[in-house]
Amino acid sequence: MLANSNAAANVAVKDLSRAKDFYEGTLGLKPVDEMAEELIVYKSGDTVINVYRSEFAGTNKATALTWTVGDQIGAIVQALKSKGVPFERYEMPGLTLEGDVHVGYGMKVAWFKDPDGNILCLAGE
Repeated sequence: MLANSNAAANVAVKDLSRAKDFYEGTLGLKPVDEMAEELIVYKSGDTVINVYRSEFAGTNKATALTWTVGDQIGAIVQALKSKGVPFERYEMPGLTLEGDVHVGYGMKVAWFKDPDGNILCLAGE
């Protein structure tokens, strides 16, 4: 039923202005729509990311959003680190760390957080 429909990611934040600085300034996303102090919609590939104001921001303890970046994962990690983004390190069976990138099961994954503590992910090969 939904297999051919695009899906959107929804990320809750407490301070939309601070989130805008991060998602635009740090991550380089471009806004495509904005609703005064409530919502910013960003285009990312063929999908959108809805960044919206919520009192429940940062309460999710699991990955909120993943970008599939292929063999560019190392370069993107370095670019984000140069902008001051710290990366998370998790102990996970079957994965080893190569710098800030978790490697195993034929994939490479790096996690970082936005200013509200939402866990964001880069997945590569």
